[in-house]
Amino acid sequence: MRHRSLTILTAALTTGTLALTACGSRDAGDGKDNGAGDGGAKTTVTIGVDAPLTGSLSPFGQGIKNSVDLAVRTANKNNEVKGVTFRTTALDDQAVPGTGQQNAAKLAADKNVLGVVGPMNSGVAQSMQGVFEKAGLTLVSPANTNPALTQGDNWAKGEKNRPFKTYFRTATTDIIQGRFAAQHLYKEAKKKKAFVVDDKQTYGVGLATIFAEEFKRLGGEIAGTDHLTVKETDFSGIANKIKNSGADSVYFGGQFPEAGLLSDQVKKAGARIPLMGGDGIYNPGFITASGEPNDGDLATSVGYPVEELDSAKKFVQGYKDAGYKDAYATYGGYSYDAAWAIVQAVKKTVEDNNGKFPADARDKVLGAMSKVSFDGVTGKVSFDQYGDTTNKQLTVYQVVGGAWKSLKSATFQD
Repeated sequence: MRHRSLTILTAALTTGTLALTACGSRDAGDGKDNGAGDGGAKTTVTIGVDAPLTGSLSPFGQGIKNSVDLAVRTANKNNEVKGVTFRTTALDDQAVPGTGQQNAAKLAADKNVLGVVGPMNSGVAQSMQGVFEKAGLTLVSPANTNPALTQGDNWAKGEKNRPFKTYFRTATTDIIQGRFAAQHLYKEAKKKKAFVVDDKQTYGVGLATIFAEEFKRLGGEIAGTDHLTVKETDFSGIANKIKNSGADSVYFGGQFPEAGLLSDQVKKAGARIPLMGGDGIYNPGFITASGEPNDGDLATSVGYPVEELDSAKKFVQGYKDAGYKDAYATYGGYSYDAAWAIVQAVKKTVEDNNGKFPADARDKVLGAMSKVSFDGVTGKVSFDQYGDTTNKQLTVYQVVGGAWKSLKSATFQD
């Protein structure tokens, strides 16, 4: 699942022929890798990528990887940071926390890596954060939505405390997404009795919990709750519970492979009611996983549809022109913006050091991240005191005619 043999995604930095300088390396700059610039000796800076590049969630992961690659190619083509050539190195976490932690250690050990984009899964992020914090290495996720990652475990009690200063994200949190979903389902879809299911994973449990709390606050009834196991396929027992509960809707916290099967089995059980979920189910694979027609099913996703944003036109065209085999998918625009934020932090670091690459580059890049602010693919990109994005735009999608269609986009207001 690659394109045009992009060597920068699999090759090491050939350190045997490069003399290390500071936290970067000196390169002759042949103008080939990632659209590198004008030749001559340059400092090479690596942006790492961690995502599920294989397995059922690879459609998301490949889009993340390719979008970071496009940002790096653009930075090199435009000579965005004078004297610096960017490269990428991508590692597959398979959506497994332990693998993600191993990848974090590999990336942290490579002194040329000054920032990492990823991971996709909140549970994987939990396993990586401590490693990056110890290394002083900036991590920017385009997809994590669990609030505890930036605001601490007691965020729900109003006790917000940023646990890791190295962690940022361009995706908004489930505090916003879960409430946004509940408000749409109750107020606009006019559903009053929801059955809530989660996949027992960090992302799914958090999202489902926040949805249920908001749905009840609005006056809705939770008809029942249940849990399923990732990678299992028989959810008929849960489907029958949902049918017998009298629920007029299902909310699922989890990813699209299980969500599509659950939707299918709920409808086969005779409950012709919509299933709704978060950005984890907003994927064509959700629709194809269901043998039953699932028109009317709903999903929320962070941000506005990329295809409809004027700010994303260059990204969409650039992605197409690059000939990537896989779509940029749900997190493509956020991945590009995450990588571009790292590029801008490197740029500020060099500029603040009189145009020279500093010896303590990682520390300086981390300090610059909190000051990053630019108009990105997905809108205004900047971070608050917790490392969360200041962009609180979301969209509701609905399956119509066997395809996802945007239904409503809005900026979330408390």
